[in-house]
Amino acid sequence: MENKDNAELREDQPLSFPSRELALLWRIPFSTETDPGKVDYALRERIKELNCLYGISQLAERYMYSVEDLLQELVNFLPHSWQYPAVTCARILYKGKTYTSKRFDVTPWRQSSLIYMYHEAVGECSIFYLEECPPADEGPFLKEERALLDAVAEQIGTIATRISSDLELQETNRQLTLERQALQEANTALRLVMERIEQEKQEIYSDIKTNVDKILTPILNALLLQLPESRKNYVELLRTNLSEITSPFISKLSVKNYSMTPTELSICNMIRNGMRTKEIADMRNVSEATINRHREKIRHKLNLTNKNINLASFLQSTLWEENPTA
Repeated sequence: MENKDNAELREDQPLSFPSRELALLWRIPFSTETDPGKVDYALRERIKELNCLYGISQLAERYMYSVEDLLQELVNFLPHSWQYPAVTCARILYKGKTYTSKRFDVTPWRQSSLIYMYHEAVGECSIFYLEECPPADEGPFLKEERALLDAVAEQIGTIATRISSDLELQETNRQLTLERQALQEANTALRLVMERIEQEKQEIYSDIKTNVDKILTPILNALLLQLPESRKNYVELLRTNLSEITSPFISKLSVKNYSMTPTELSICNMIRNGMRTKEIADMRNVSEATINRHREKIRHKLNLTNKNINLASFLQSTLWEENPTA
C-alpha cells in the first residue's frame, strides 16, 4: 500500500522545471499537455527531431573532409524531420553555393536560420512547405521545429569549421612535406657539388705536383750541383716550398688560427724542413737571438711552453693539427 500511495503521489506532483542555469541551454519548454492523443503525437515529433540530430552527427562522420557532399546529403535528409514531410523541402545556402532537396520550390511558408563560421554569417538553412498547412507557433511551424532548425544551422557551422581546419592542416602538412623534400634534394645537390669541388681540388694538386716533379725539380737539382755550398740552402728551401704547394703546411697552420705572424709562419716552415737556428738567422739576415725569441713565441702559440717536445719533430708530425691553442 505504501508503494502504491507513493506512486500515486508522484503522478499527482507537477513537473519540475530546470534551474535558471540549465534553462539557458533548454531550448524547448516543458509541455503541460495532458491529452493522450496530443502527447503521443508530440512524442513522435520529438523522436523525429532527435533522429535528425543523430543523423547529422552520422553524416558528419561519413563526410569528414567534404562540406559539399555533407550538405547535399543533409538537405535531402532534413524534410523527414518536420511535421509534414510529404510537403516539406529544404535549401542550404553556403558560401555562394546552393543545395536543394528534391521537389524544391520557394513558397511563402518558410523558416530560416543563419549559418555562422568564426562569428561570421556564411549561409542560411531554410525549410519550406509546398502547400499551406495549419497554423502553429511560427506560421505553420512548431516552436520545437524552430529550435531544431537553429540547432541544425549551428551544427552545420561547427562541422564546416572543423572540416575547413582539417583541410587547412592537411594542406599545411603537404606544403611542409614538399619543402622538406626540396630541402633534402638541395642538400644532396650541394653535397654532390662540394664533393665535386674537392675532387677537382685534388686533381689540381695532382697536376701541380706532377708539373713540379717533372719540370721544376730536375732544374733545381741541376742548379744545386753548380752552386757554391753557401748558396745551396736557398735552392733547398725553394725546392721544399715547391713541395709545399702539394702539401700546404703553411696554409693549414694559418687555418688553425694560432694567430701567427707571416714571419713566424715562415720560420715554422724552415724549422719543419730541418734548418737550424743559425741557418735561419743567416738566411733572414738577423741574429740568432732574434730567431730564438721567435721560436719561444711559436712554442707558446702551439701550447708547447714548458713541455719536453722538440719543435721540429712536432711540426713534422700531424700533432699540430690536433693541438689546441694556448
